[in-house]
Amino acid sequence: MDTIIDFLNDIFWGYILIYGLLAVGVFFTLRLKFIQFAHFPEFFRSVLAAPAEDKSGITPFQALCTSLASRVGTGNLAGVAVALYLGGPGAIFWMWMVALVGMATAYSESLLAQLYKIRDENGQYRGGPAFYIARGLNAPWAAIIFSICLIVVFGLAFNAVQANSIADAMEGAFGFNKLYVGIALALLSGIVIFGGIKQIARVAELLVPFMAIAYLLVAIYVLIANFTEVPGVIALIVKSAFGLEPAAGGIAAAMLNGVKRGLFSNEAGMGSAPNIAAVATPNPHHPASQGFVQALGVFIDTILICTATAVMILLSHKLAPGSELTGTPLTQEALVVHIGEFGRYFIAIAILFFAFTSIIGNYAYAENALTYLGVDHVYGLTLLRLGALAMVIWGAYQTVATVFNTADAVMGLMATINLIAIVLLSGTVAKLTADFFAQRKTGTPHFEVAQYPELAGKIDMGIWSEREAPAAVEKKG
Repeated sequence: MDTIIDFLNDIFWGYILIYGLLAVGVFFTLRLKFIQFAHFPEFFRSVLAAPAEDKSGITPFQALCTSLASRVGTGNLAGVAVALYLGGPGAIFWMWMVALVGMATAYSESLLAQLYKIRDENGQYRGGPAFYIARGLNAPWAAIIFSICLIVVFGLAFNAVQANSIADAMEGAFGFNKLYVGIALALLSGIVIFGGIKQIARVAELLVPFMAIAYLLVAIYVLIANFTEVPGVIALIVKSAFGLEPAAGGIAAAMLNGVKRGLFSNEAGMGSAPNIAAVATPNPHHPASQGFVQALGVFIDTILICTATAVMILLSHKLAPGSELTGTPLTQEALVVHIGEFGRYFIAIAILFFAFTSIIGNYAYAENALTYLGVDHVYGLTLLRLGALAMVIWGAYQTVATVFNTADAVMGLMATINLIAIVLLSGTVAKLTADFFAQRKTGTPHFEVAQYPELAGKIDMGIWSEREAPAAVEKKG
């Protein structure tokens, strides 16, 4: 079994996804005319717009926070340290490149999730890759495989990984028993996830900005305190990326580890974030606006938070040749250099917040996938929630490598299905994007479903036609 799983991981993560995710990011960047650079202000406008009144969905800001809850996890702290250890400072440059093209991918998959969303039996919005795969490509079999993969990976396995990171951090910093940490974590998680996706969104809306701002403020303090060294660090990152500075493994190691870190961190193209993008009520009332929101999530996760970790480590000079210090301990030691012994506890607390929000964010994705499978709403959700909490407790005190390697292989299959789907639907993405900006030139964009006869029978016309365009409303008045 281990041999088969290792072979699948080599295929997916050594070849298909490393090159596939990059290629798709470049493809959408070119097809959408460098949207992430040419229209960057639109990302903030779509997040900060006043939420429309709609009891079926969550606000764009809540959708951003929930996706960040999943994206921003222990990888932003430990994963960046590992990338630096294995690939040197140049890995950070390639991490940036992956994020910049990944913003176009994240935009595209979230636009499609918005377009193909439905209402469930409780009147709540649901959607995601399973829906645009089944409806847009008429491939329900692929949608079923995708949904099962997502539930296994995000609903169960990844929550065990995050719980394990929290338990390790709490034990290392405060001496807490791992099992008790797992039980306490499961109780807190249960309070949130048994409230459903809206409850998760409300908690994420409070915790995510707090944790991200606190972490970035510490990073800003470190930058100010070491401002004379900052230009040298930036130059080192760029030079190392092209082999102009000596580093472990050279340019190949820098590129490989930077690309991997970027892909794992921002999740662009994986098919995860679109599940929460579909639940939002977009403002302006156009599928493209939620695409901008999730593209911003990639920027915040990688360009801001991962970079903050990298710069603090490099400024600490703890990344020494021959040293075995890596992962969370490396990040902790870097903070100790900058802010004293409190830095060790600060990282432990940051991991607690980052990983806890990942647990509830991951669960939200799985709940959405369960809806597509048509599993009984009451019993199915209860079993999923209990399963997620059981994995939290199990993961806190026990690590079984085979389970986590299996999760990587399953996620590889899930991401491959999603990448093929969004490329095949790229014509729809390009058409809606052009429509959005054509309308933006004259006022507030509004999705006119009647202009897309090719989508009849594929999308929920009622969702998009029930709210009239601003001009039509004014005429009536």
